[in-house]
Amino acid sequence: MKKIIVVAAFAALAACSQPEAPAEEATTEEAAAPANIAADGLPTVGVYKVTQPDGTVITVDVKEDGTFAATDADGNLIDSGTWEQKSPEQYCETSDAEGSTQVCYEEKIDENGVYVSKNPNTGDVSTVERAES
Repeated sequence: MKKIIVVAAFAALAACSQPEAPAEEATTEEAAAPANIAADGLPTVGVYKVTQPDGTVITVDVKEDGTFAATDADGNLIDSGTWEQKSPEQYCETSDAEGSTQVCYEEKIDENGVYVSKNPNTGDVSTVERAES
């Protein structure tokens, strides 16, 4: 137990003794990666119509409070949870369903100008459209 405490103390000390990044670098990094910008260059928050590879259409409401709700064509809730936009190319969701882990979708505007989202677990590509809220 004493070894663990000593190692933890050294780790904490080492973390505190790291030189602080110059203010200019932090500003440049922040400007290079604006927070919560989707693949289409607009803020992530909004309502999306997502057409899955099999033609099924769902609506995903990405809320400002960091939560999302997905509904089917009849308006029935099919999933909900939290979201995180790690970069314009990486949108992540963690379902409220028990045992869920975060899934980060690869998103981009394809060569045809279509907003697409790729599920990293299945490789399925869905079409994404912003819906009127």
